[in-house]
Amino acid sequence: MTNKYLYITLLAVLGFKAETSAQELRNAPQLVVSITIDQLNSDYLEAFLPLYSDNGFRLLLSQGTVYTNASYPFSPIDRASAMAALASGVTPYYNKITGERWLNRETLRPVYCVDDSKHPGLNTKEATSPKQLCTSTLGDELKVSTAGRGIVYAIAPFRDAAVLSAGHAADGAFWLDDISGNWCSSQYYFTTFPAWANAYNTLQAPSRKIQDITWQPVNDLVGNFSYFMQTGPQQPFKHAFKGDRRYQEYKLSALVNEDVTQMAQQCVASCGMGNDRVTDLLSLTYYAGTYNHLTVTECQMELQDTYVRIDHEIGKLIKYFEERIGKGKVLYVLTSTGYGNEEVADYQKYRIPSGTFYLSRTANLLNMYFGAIWGQGKYVEAYFRNQIYLNHQLLETKKISLAEATSRAQEFLAMMSGVRNVYTSLQLITDNNEHLRKIRNGFNAELCGDLVIETAPGWKLLNEDTQENEISRASFIPFPIIFYGAGTKAEQIVTPVTTDRIAPTISKAIRIRAPNACSVAPLF
Repeated sequence: MTNKYLYITLLAVLGFKAETSAQELRNAPQLVVSITIDQLNSDYLEAFLPLYSDNGFRLLLSQGTVYTNASYPFSPIDRASAMAALASGVTPYYNKITGERWLNRETLRPVYCVDDSKHPGLNTKEATSPKQLCTSTLGDELKVSTAGRGIVYAIAPFRDAAVLSAGHAADGAFWLDDISGNWCSSQYYFTTFPAWANAYNTLQAPSRKIQDITWQPVNDLVGNFSYFMQTGPQQPFKHAFKGDRRYQEYKLSALVNEDVTQMAQQCVASCGMGNDRVTDLLSLTYYAGTYNHLTVTECQMELQDTYVRIDHEIGKLIKYFEERIGKGKVLYVLTSTGYGNEEVADYQKYRIPSGTFYLSRTANLLNMYFGAIWGQGKYVEAYFRNQIYLNHQLLETKKISLAEATSRAQEFLAMMSGVRNVYTSLQLITDNNEHLRKIRNGFNAELCGDLVIETAPGWKLLNEDTQENEISRASFIPFPIIFYGAGTKAEQIVTPVTTDRIAPTISKAIRIRAPNACSVAPLF
């Protein structure tokens, strides 16, 4: 009799465990919506709170799990390196996306991060693929874990954001073409452009409406509210999009965010995303930078309007998915690219210490310095951005070690005006101390130069050959990481966290492996 009761009890326990496991499986989100807002800044996000509805940012901030003190674990950051880091859960040191462009050491020509001549564009002349991204992504691992059944799409105004967030195994990536103003993609993802996307282009692409569009404040309240009181009250703005750059300017305005939302809704409906118990992934990119890269001072009202319009788009997304898929069945993850890409004011006009560091001139001086030591030769093979590439073949011929050459160059360059620091490739590869960690994480030995120059704050680094220049500005841009829906609880967490922990957190939530180079722990 005792054995009989023991047997019944054991069956009951096993049945309970099976039911619990089934319940856990049912509770996994049917759709993950990863929202990256390019250049989102917490200061502005909070400042414009009086202008928001109750269904967008307010809802996420009050009902979501909000990590208020987020950062990227590497430097420098731009849109491409940020998107790759979010998707892969690792820094450029491992995923190789050090920025939008880098120098190809073999051809000595700049390379765009998603260019690939083997995969022609669809509705665009730009040949594209994610082949430069050398680790797996969240979407890749979802595909592997579900034997291809999980649906993965990425939609963004910009090519790099769409492709890098989509990853290698995605069903598709869409972005807006700068020339035609239509949604486009690559033959890497599709043999032919999808019929539903073609139909959408015919009806609602920016090319169909731009001649009738004027961007002005979304309502009177936005047009009369001014957070930036240091320059006095601002006048409402009005922008039309004309000329050859009309689509580029449109993509750098708040209006493009509505196009992203509408394309996302069409993609979900046409591709059946979120319709079953196999989790799908939709990666979206919105734009919250300044209009046409102007300074904040020059487009204060536009920036306010941008945040309010993004608030509207997030509210529309949440309502659409709740009605279509069901409340609690969608996990939303929102964060920022963590940098600012506005034009910098003229410091000399305000007598702020500044100067110009001439890259070409510096390379010539370094060649002369090496020539005086080791004899004539072109020791500096190339230079790009703040990096100098030495001629490895020449050094090998002259039996000069790379360590000796970079060490001498480091000493020489450190004495120049406007130089704050010089890092060697060997130093960044071998030294992982706390001071160098963020710079090391943003470096990749195969792609980056042998010398990395850090100019003093306020100094302009100028390439005289290409006339490209950038201003050194060590600024901190605060931004959050927000999880909402699918059982997340309302909580504000002030503990500092890094963005590489987003991918493993989502992986754990949908019960798949984290991307293959990701080793950090989930956030919860």
